[in-house]
Amino acid sequence: MNEKTVVVVFPSLFSLNKIDYLVSSISAILKTKKLSFSKIRKNGSVIIVEVDDPVFASSAINSLFGIEKIAIAKEIENKFNAIVSEIATVGANLLLKEERFYVSVDGMGTEYVPKDVELAATSALIEKTVDLQTKPGTELNHDKIIYTYLTKSHAYVCIFIDKGGGGVPYKSQNERVLCCIYDELSAIACLQILKMGFDVKILVCYSNESELLNIVKMLNQILSRFVQTKIELHFCKLDMKSSGRSILLKTAIITNILVSFAKRVKIDRISLAISPLIFPAWFIEYNTIRVFQKDVIPWFPLSGIDNSIFDTAKEIGLEKYISKIGNLCKTKFKKDLPKDKVSKISQISLRNIKTITIELGSKNIHTIIDSLKSNH
Repeated sequence: MNEKTVVVVFPSLFSLNKIDYLVSSISAILKTKKLSFSKIRKNGSVIIVEVDDPVFASSAINSLFGIEKIAIAKEIENKFNAIVSEIATVGANLLLKEERFYVSVDGMGTEYVPKDVELAATSALIEKTVDLQTKPGTELNHDKIIYTYLTKSHAYVCIFIDKGGGGVPYKSQNERVLCCIYDELSAIACLQILKMGFDVKILVCYSNESELLNIVKMLNQILSRFVQTKIELHFCKLDMKSSGRSILLKTAIITNILVSFAKRVKIDRISLAISPLIFPAWFIEYNTIRVFQKDVIPWFPLSGIDNSIFDTAKEIGLEKYISKIGNLCKTKFKKDLPKDKVSKISQISLRNIKTITIELGSKNIHTIIDSLKSNH
């Protein structure tokens, strides 16, 4: 029986009409990570990656958006008896003593339906693991799931399976968006814009060195999502020493800076990290009008996101900052915005923008900080 170990990529529902973009992103991320592969091919609605190191490759690929789930699997011909035998063999290697298992088969057979395979493989696995005293479980009650996906030509018996990030592939919108990262919420907003398939340009805004370091740490969690070896980053130091720490003031200033910088770098869209679930309607409308007045299009990636925002925070390693997001949700805002300060601080801060280009790698944080120090 001919078999090989491959990485199986299951595109998200929203990526089914953008599979070519996902294939290109997979190829690019593997090259970026210097992981050699022999072939990337489509087989029905899944993408098959033949790679030397499936473990490292699956981890790298799963940093991409546009993926529902990803698996390391044994690829065999779509023949009923061969599939049943392979499921029993793989399952026996995965199960521990007295564990409950559930055999799940999706896709399509040729002369049979997936349920036929599930029943036959369950019986074969019981027989093969009799010494381990394993038992069949149910879809809702099991210790391990033995998952197999069928295409017309092959079956993929999964050794390992992991959840993907959803969304659509990087750059599949063929449009650019300028994002500003200045706190936890804005980092999540940037991630959401990437998840929507935009080509993202990043501006970092900060008030002092300590704040810069924290923001760069958050930025580093996002950079792994970019399918490229080098990236241009922009940094703006806010002139807010004597202006207090008003969240509304700071956010309005950043909106002004984003609009001006977007015009400077010729980008038509900006991301505003302003959620109607947190900020008052009048403030959102104020920022929206300001952006449209400058012929720029505002995007609100946090609109409609509720408690899932905390899951997204965990996704990019912001667990320790969740309490700050929670505190922001508890804030009571007054309808008080010193517009003269917004304009003045924005104009001064725009003079302090620095641009650096870094090669992405394992030392991004140190590289960024060192590059900013040497950039005068």
